[in-house]
Amino acid sequence: QLQFAESGGGLVQPGGSLRLSCAASGFTLDGYAIGWFRQAPGKEREAISCISTSGIPRNYAASVKGRFTISRDNAGNTAYLQMNSLKPEDTGLYYCARRGNRICVGPSEYDSWGQGTQVTVSS
Repeated sequence: QLQFAESGGGLVQPGGSLRLSCAASGFTLDGYAIGWFRQAPGKEREAISCISTSGIPRNYAASVKGRFTISRDNAGNTAYLQMNSLKPEDTGLYYCARRGNRICVGPSEYDSWGQGTQVTVSS
């Protein structure tokens, strides 16, 4: 079965940090670009970051640029999302998914969605 398992979420105070992990199973990560998404209650799912197979290019939504860093460890079959300076509006369920091509340029479909990991930013 092709899927991701996200982990690393939790409750954190505003200004805090979390590191999310996205472990792939059923396929090797190095053939695909990977995206991170989030969905807040009552809102549509938002694409927040993408990393190409080689690590370049990477892109970020304006809402997280400068605070979040996406990375990948192809040997470990895992992608990561380092989140710093967290804000209450970062609260949501965070997912990763496999992109239909190798590079984060232009539109593409995503598949192999995981169950997500919950991030709550609150004092």
